[in-house]
Amino acid sequence: MSLDHPDDRSRTGSDWIAPDCAGMDFFAADRGLRDLLALYLPPDVLAQLTPHFQHLGQLAGGRLDALARTADRHPPVLHPRDRFGRDQDWIEYHPAYREMEQIAFETFQFHAMSHRAGVLGMDRPLPPVAKYAFQYLFVQGEFGLMCPISVTDTSIHLIRKFGSNALQDYLLPRMLAPDLATLWKGTQFMTEKAGGSDVGAIETIARRENDVWRLYGEKWFCSHTDADVALMLARPEGAPAGTSGLALFALPRHTRDGARNLYRIVRLKDKLGTRSMASGEIRLEGAEAWLVGHAEKGLKQMMEQVNLSRLSHGVRAAAMMRRCVNEALAAARGRSAFGRGVVEFPLMRRQLMKMLVPAEQALSMALCTADALGRGAHAELRILTGLLKLRACRDNATVATAAMEARGGNGYIEDWVNPRLIRDAQVGLLWEGTSNINALDVVVRAVGKAGAHHALQAMLHARLQQAMALPAPFRNALGAALDRAVALAERVAGQGQETLARQAATALYDAASAVLLAWEGAQQGADGRRALLARFVLAHRLSPADPLAPEEAGWERPATDALLGAASPALDAVAALLV
Repeated sequence: MSLDHPDDRSRTGSDWIAPDCAGMDFFAADRGLRDLLALYLPPDVLAQLTPHFQHLGQLAGGRLDALARTADRHPPVLHPRDRFGRDQDWIEYHPAYREMEQIAFETFQFHAMSHRAGVLGMDRPLPPVAKYAFQYLFVQGEFGLMCPISVTDTSIHLIRKFGSNALQDYLLPRMLAPDLATLWKGTQFMTEKAGGSDVGAIETIARRENDVWRLYGEKWFCSHTDADVALMLARPEGAPAGTSGLALFALPRHTRDGARNLYRIVRLKDKLGTRSMASGEIRLEGAEAWLVGHAEKGLKQMMEQVNLSRLSHGVRAAAMMRRCVNEALAAARGRSAFGRGVVEFPLMRRQLMKMLVPAEQALSMALCTADALGRGAHAELRILTGLLKLRACRDNATVATAAMEARGGNGYIEDWVNPRLIRDAQVGLLWEGTSNINALDVVVRAVGKAGAHHALQAMLHARLQQAMALPAPFRNALGAALDRAVALAERVAGQGQETLARQAATALYDAASAVLLAWEGAQQGADGRRALLARFVLAHRLSPADPLAPEEAGWERPATDALLGAASPALDAVAALLV
C-alpha cells in the first residue's frame, strides 16, 4: 500500500487507525491448524467436527471476543455473607462471563468432550488433538475462562482414574452434566503459604472424624475459587513429613445435605491478568472431604492433573501467540507511514517473523503432544509436556510484547486487546511450575531419570524418514541438530549441571519443533511453507552466529515474503529456499 492509493487519498482522521481482529474467523484464517488437524485426526472425525471448528472460529473472533473484553473490565466480586449475615460466601460475575460459560460448558461442553460420547454429536469421546484444537480456538477469544474449563476436565480424569466407585457415582454424573443448571465444575487447590513449588511443605491437615475426613488449614492461591469440587493435597494426621505423607482429597463446595461446606473464601486475588476468572484464598475449618485413591500416593496422583494442565497451558500459549500474530498483521497491513504500508518495511517484516516462527513452533509442538497423549506414547508425552510448557509460555510473553509494539501507541491502551494479551501471557510463566521448575523436570527427571528423550529422538527421526520429499541436505541438517540437542540434554543431566537446564531444554524444544515443522510441510497437500519455518528455527535457534558479524542470508527475504504472503505453495515451490 502507498499513499498514492485511492484508499489512502480518501482517508481522514480515524480512518488512519489500523483495524484489529474483531470479527475475524480464527479457524478460516489459520491454514496451519487446518493442515495439522487433517494430519492428526481420522477423516471421519475431522469431517464431523469441522463445522464445530468453524463455528468456534467465528465465535472466538466475534461474540466471544466481545464478551471477553467486557468481562476483563468487570472482574468478579466476592460477597462474604448473605443478606442475613450468614457466612454463605458467593462470587458475583458479570453477565458477559456467564454467557462465556454457556458457550464453553453448554454449547461445546469442553469439560466432557474427552470423557463421554454425545458431545458435538460424536458417538465417542473426542481424541485429545480435537479437544486441544478447540481450546486453541477458544483461547484466541478468551483466556481466563480456560482455567475453569481445563481444571474441570482434568478433575474428571483424576476422579475417574483414582476415585472409589462410591465417589465416582456421586461426582461424575454431576461433573459430566451438559447444562450449567446441574453441572458441578471442578478445580485444583495446591499452593500454600509454606509450599508453592516445594509441595512437600504443605501444612493442611486431614483428620478422620467419625468416619469422615475433615480438612484444616489454608490454601493460598485458588483459581476458580468457587468451583463445586476442588482436588487438593493434605497431610493425614500421623503421616510422614515431605511429599510421601500427602494424600489427595476431593472437597465439595456443599455437603450431601446441601449445606455450605466448612471452608471460607477469605478474599479474591487482585491479579495482573486473567481478570475475568476468580482466584482467591480459602480457609479450611473442618471441611468434609473424600479421599481419592491411595493415601500414600497423593502427589503422584495429583501430578497427572498438573501435567495435563501443563499441556493445556502450552496450548493456551500457542493460541495467544496466534492471536498476537493476527493482531500484528492487521496493524501492519492496515497502517501507512512514510508513503508506504507499514507491512512493506523490511524491519517490520523481520519483527513479524520473530512472532510467527515461535507461534507456529508452539502449534506444532502442542498438537504433537496431544497426539502422543492420544496414542498412549507415555515416554514421548513425559518429555514433550514439559518442553511445551517451558518454551511456549516463555515465547508467549515475548510475542505479546512484540505485537503491542507492532500496533504502536494504541497497543498500550486498554481499548485494544494488546494489554490483556500481555497481562494474560505472564501467568503461563507461573501456573503449574515456573520456567526453572519445568526445565528441571525435563532435564533432571524426564531425561536423567526416565530416559524419555530416547523415545522423543526415535519418533522424530522416524518422521524425518517420512519426509523424503525434503532436500537431503536440509533433512540431514535437521537430524544432526536433533542429535546434538539430545546429546546436550544427556550431558547436562548426567553431570548435574542445573544452571544449563533451561538451555538444554530449549535446544530440545527447538530441534523437535524444527523436525515437526519440516515433516508437516512435506505432507501431501500440505502448505509447504511450514518447512520454511523449520529453516528459520534451524538458522536462528540451532546454529551458531556471531553477534558482531551479522549477515542476512540470501534465502531469508524470499522466505519471509512467502510466509507473509497469501498463497499456500506446495513443498516443491519453496524447496530451493531450504538449502
